[in-house]
Amino acid sequence: MDRKDDFDYIVIGSGFGGSVSALRLAEKGYRVGVMEMGRRWTAETLPKTNWSLRRWLWVPQIGLRGFFNISLFKRVIVLHGNAVGGGSITYANVLLVPPDRVWEQGSWAGLRDWKAIMPAHYATAQRMLGVTENRLLGPADHRLRDMAKVIGVADSFYATPVGVYFGEPGDAPGTTRADPYFNGQGPQRTACNACGACMMGCRYNAKNTLDKNYLYLAEQRGVEIRAETRVVDVRPLAGQADGSAGYEVFTRPSTGGRKQPLTRLTCRGVVFAASSLGTQHLLFRLKQRGSLPHIAEALGKNVRTNAESLIGVRFPGSKVDLSTGVAIGSGIHIDQHTHIEATRYPAGSDAMGLLSTLMATGWPRWPWLRPLAWLLTLIKLLLKQPFRTLRMLWPVGYARETMILLCMQTLEGHLDMQLKRPWYWPFSRLLVSSGRPIPVCIPEANEFARKAAAATGGMPANFVPEVFLNIPATAHCMGGAAMGRNRQSGVCDAQNRVFGYRNMYICDGAMLGGNLGVNPSLSITALTEHAMSCIPPAAEQHWQDTGIEQ
Repeated sequence: MDRKDDFDYIVIGSGFGGSVSALRLAEKGYRVGVMEMGRRWTAETLPKTNWSLRRWLWVPQIGLRGFFNISLFKRVIVLHGNAVGGGSITYANVLLVPPDRVWEQGSWAGLRDWKAIMPAHYATAQRMLGVTENRLLGPADHRLRDMAKVIGVADSFYATPVGVYFGEPGDAPGTTRADPYFNGQGPQRTACNACGACMMGCRYNAKNTLDKNYLYLAEQRGVEIRAETRVVDVRPLAGQADGSAGYEVFTRPSTGGRKQPLTRLTCRGVVFAASSLGTQHLLFRLKQRGSLPHIAEALGKNVRTNAESLIGVRFPGSKVDLSTGVAIGSGIHIDQHTHIEATRYPAGSDAMGLLSTLMATGWPRWPWLRPLAWLLTLIKLLLKQPFRTLRMLWPVGYARETMILLCMQTLEGHLDMQLKRPWYWPFSRLLVSSGRPIPVCIPEANEFARKAAAATGGMPANFVPEVFLNIPATAHCMGGAAMGRNRQSGVCDAQNRVFGYRNMYICDGAMLGGNLGVNPSLSITALTEHAMSCIPPAAEQHWQDTGIEQ
C-alpha cells in the first residue's frame, strides 16, 4: 500500500550538517522538509551593530529574535547561532582541515580509515562552500604577523582559508558578478569590501553562507524550509519501535510559548542537525519522555570545546582601525598543539567589549584567586596609566581598538551534559554540565598575549567569565552524541546512523568524536557529505531493511 507521508526525510536544523543533508537527499530523489528554529535573514533585516540586541541575540522569551545565542553552564559558556543557514550566518568564515592526528583519538578512532576516506569529502565541502585563501589582510592580521615574530614563530603565520567571495582577478571590492560557483545555478555574488562584519551577518553578499550554496540549491530541488519552527517531539509510528515504519514529528512556532498549537508531520527518516547543544537537548527530552527510549546512554558524554580560550590585546586610543578585514583573516601556531586566530567585529559593534577585561594571571593552582590578581593588576595600572586603563575597560571603541585572539588546542579534554532539575530551577529539566572542569586558562596563550602586547604597545585582555567565574567560553561545542563503535561508546555509528533506530541520523557538531583543534564547520560539512553518500537513491531505498550496527 502506498504511503502518503508529508516528507521522506525531515531534517531538524539548517546549519552545516542540515543543509548538506537537505541537498544531497533531494538530489537522490527524496522529499525533504527542513525544520529551522531561527529566522530567515536578508541584507535589509540584519543588524548593523551588535548593540541592536533585538536583532542580534536569540532570547525569544523576552523578544530578542536575533541569530546569536549565549548558553551559560556551570562548566562552560557556549557561543552559537541559529538561523536559516544555521551558524553560517554568524560564524567567522574560517574553513580549516584538521590535522590527521585527530582521527587517531576519541570515540571515532579506528571506525574507518578516515585518513583515506575523508580527503575527497573535504574537497567536495571546500568546493561547495567556496573556500579560498583570504586576500584582504587587515591591520590586525599584519599585527599578528609582527607578534609571531616576537616569539619566534613567524614562519607559522598564514592567511586563513575562508568561505568568502573576493571577486575575479582585478575586481574592485563591491563588484557584482553572476554565480561564480555552480555553473549559473546559484545566486549572483559581490566581492568582499573588508568591512569586518562577517559575524554580524554579511549585508554585502560576499560571505558564502549556507543560504547561498547548499540551501539555495536544495530549495531549487523542492526542499521545503520551515523557519521559526521548533521540533518538540519525534516518535516512531505505531507498530515499529525501531522506526522502521517511519516517524511522526511534532513542531510548534519557536517564537511563541508552549500554548502555541502543535503541527504533526510524518516521514520515513529523520536527520538531527540542530547543533551539538540543540541535538543533545532534544534527544535527552525524547529519551526521558519515552518518545525515543533506546537512545544510547552515551548521550551527553565527552562534550568537547576545542580546549578554547578567548583572549585579546587592546590598543586604547589607537588611530589604526583593527576592525577592517574578514572576521578571522589570519592565524599562527605557537606550538604543535596551540593555534591562535586574529578575530574582529566591525567598527561600532562594541557589545563584546562588555565581556573583555584586564588580563589576570598568576596562582594557576588556585584559579579562584584570579579575581584578586585582576584587582592587583587594576590598581597597578590605574596608578601608572589611569586614563589608558579606564579606556581599556570602556566598551566604546572596542571593535576598532582590539585584536580578539581565539586560542584553540588539539589536546584532549571534555565534560559531560545531563538533563535534570537543578536546585536553582526545580520547575523543569534543564541541560546542565557535569564532570570534571575543563581548563579555564591556557598559560601558553596568556603568555603569548602578554609578550605580544608588550612588544606592540597594547594591553592584554581576558574574557570576563574566565577571570571572575572560572568558566571558559567556546564557540565550538562538539560531541555529546558522537560516533562510536557501539552503544557504550557512542550514540551513532561511522555512517551517522543512530544506534537503536532505523533511518535516523545525527549530522551536526554532536557527532564529532574528537577534539579538532580548528574551527569545526568544514569537518561537519565533510562528515555529513560522507554520511549522505552512504544513503541509497530513493528509487533503491528499502526503508525497513536499512541495516545498522548495534
